[in-house]
Amino acid sequence: MNDRHKNNIIETVANLTATQAATELAILAEDISRHDAAYHKNDEPIISDAEYDALRQLNSAIEDAFPKLIRDDSPSKRVGTQPAAGFSKIRHSRPMLSLDNAFDRDDVESFMGRVRRFLGLPQETQVDIVAEPKIDGVSISLRYEHGAFTQAATRGDGTQGEDVTPNVATINDIPQILKNRAPDVVEIRGEVYMRHDDFEALNASRKAKGQPVFANPRNAAAGSLRQLDASVTAGRNLRFFAYASGELSVSVSDTHWDWLRNLREWGFCVNPHSTLCESLDKTLRMYQQTSEGRSSLPYDIDGVVYKINRHDWQERLGKVSRAPRWAVAHKFPAAQAQTLLENITIQIGRTGALTPVANLRPITLGGVVVSRATLHNQQEIERKDVREGDTVIIQRAGDVIPQIVRVIKEKRAENSTPYPFPTFCPCHLKTPVIRKDGEAVTRCSGELACPSQQLERIRHFVSRNAFDIDGLGEKQVATFFERGLIKTPVDIFVLEENDSKSVDQLKNWEGWGEKSASNLFTAINSRRTIGLDRFIYSLGIRQIGQATALLLAQHYGDLPAWRTAMSVAAKERANNKGEFKKPELVGEAYAALCNIDHIGIVVADDLMSFFGKEHNIDIIERLSTHLQIEPLAQRSAKSPISGKTVVFTGTLSTMTRAEAKAKAEAFGAKVSGAVSNKTDYVVTGTDAGSKAQKARNLEIKVLSEIEWQQLMHGPTG
Repeated sequence: MNDRHKNNIIETVANLTATQAATELAILAEDISRHDAAYHKNDEPIISDAEYDALRQLNSAIEDAFPKLIRDDSPSKRVGTQPAAGFSKIRHSRPMLSLDNAFDRDDVESFMGRVRRFLGLPQETQVDIVAEPKIDGVSISLRYEHGAFTQAATRGDGTQGEDVTPNVATINDIPQILKNRAPDVVEIRGEVYMRHDDFEALNASRKAKGQPVFANPRNAAAGSLRQLDASVTAGRNLRFFAYASGELSVSVSDTHWDWLRNLREWGFCVNPHSTLCESLDKTLRMYQQTSEGRSSLPYDIDGVVYKINRHDWQERLGKVSRAPRWAVAHKFPAAQAQTLLENITIQIGRTGALTPVANLRPITLGGVVVSRATLHNQQEIERKDVREGDTVIIQRAGDVIPQIVRVIKEKRAENSTPYPFPTFCPCHLKTPVIRKDGEAVTRCSGELACPSQQLERIRHFVSRNAFDIDGLGEKQVATFFERGLIKTPVDIFVLEENDSKSVDQLKNWEGWGEKSASNLFTAINSRRTIGLDRFIYSLGIRQIGQATALLLAQHYGDLPAWRTAMSVAAKERANNKGEFKKPELVGEAYAALCNIDHIGIVVADDLMSFFGKEHNIDIIERLSTHLQIEPLAQRSAKSPISGKTVVFTGTLSTMTRAEAKAKAEAFGAKVSGAVSNKTDYVVTGTDAGSKAQKARNLEIKVLSEIEWQQLMHGPTG
């Protein structure tokens, strides 16, 4: 607790009478209990750790000053000791990636086919796979220096997570000192989980004490790991399976199978059902056996993870966006259940998409209470003939997203009628909806005048992978929007200034207070510096996800360059009526955008639609006055090709075209599909064709494949 915060609490408590103190303790007991239930039962906290910590500190201070007023339901009695400070953030030395999913044999065959094509492997080449049960727990990264445990962090957003070192240190499966000789720096990634018997004992104990129970072992593990008091974590019998690596000062194995052997020798638990598979058939047999024996395991799993065994192949395959190309999660069939579809409502997304949502009679499915399921779009409703009042079969796809599988038509009421999809947006503007030819999505035509779109864009702007502002979740954004305080993203960064001038200040609102308001303003101010890729993603432009935002940031470098190029391209694309010209008639800026690898005309035109509206350009201009938007740090600052634009042409002999592009991007280069006067290098294989000739005509450096390799890595001996 810092001195200023401590003094504020001392001053607050000193001014309390006994009657006021009793009232405050009653309110705090109720509030903290409510937040505990939200956190532990659902693993969905509704306030930040700092706000929660402040409530507990105030409760303890009042009890110290008025010991006779300590309540039977006091939070201090439930937890036992004063909580530590909230969790700090740790930036991962290497990103903690998520996994793409496979749901059937075709998906697994497609994964193997992509691996072979990327690496250019003949069909007869054996590709060994390590298959590991996918533990349904909480991902953790452990850091060891000179053999000693020093740090633990949650996965978080993959780039940075929460520092949970004291809590993880209480887990018996995690050694404090590695048994055998290990690299000076080694990071172990794995899964913290809770066994079924420990979960049942914990819930029985909580129920006996009148405390809320956990919904499933994964939520119990997550809630236990994020305790502010490590002694609570220590009493929860958490377990750990190790399976992957992060930073290593030196390599210790050539294959993943050998890596697992190293983990065992260092004293870690490795899942005993992990299997080395020499063929696709053996891999799928292991999956089938694991699926059939799933119910007999003492812990939850939700699939099997397949990893390419050879580390040199993993290195070559690399990653795309936030998932490795060398691994995939083969998920088990989704759990299903039968329930009643009570009614259908329409949600409006940030791009104006109307998404029908089925509101269901609540039912427990896979340990989670499900009350809503997506119906995707109008065509999906019509295809499945889903109606209000129907009895339906639902499932959690990938054990996560609830969806309707089918309708049980034998149970349909005789007076049932088809669902009439709206022809006007449900927002108060009641603007007509439109569905373009060839598109499944129906959209509100009101665009940014539609309040629902405005609200969803702001929610996207502050979401985890965008600005990630603590204390500004969906409910808070909706409240500020309804009160007119936040109508655009810019309003977030003048909220404190406007609040100071208001007669109805945030600290006086119900459920708030001076501390919680101050915490929110601090969280907002801490996000005034952001990387260009996250900034681009935060704008909520249609089809611009994290991977494409990163690609744009890599290609254009900084905000002024990107903003200028997009504005010029938008003017080139539009005719004097504001309509799109034919792509072949536009200018150089638009052509350069389309030629960025993985962009193309469809994505480019959504960017042009965004930059064709003055309102959007004004938002970017105004945001740039309140923010420091940092250029994307090149992945390899010492690389001679960092920031250079390269075009590949012809058939390469040492690697596939896909691998060559991926490696160039990993070294900080920008890959384009066409030669222009902005191209730095053209790399030629056999049958290079017209691109090589155009490069020579423009006096652009043309490199052979060997020369390109030497430029990236330096000459080989």
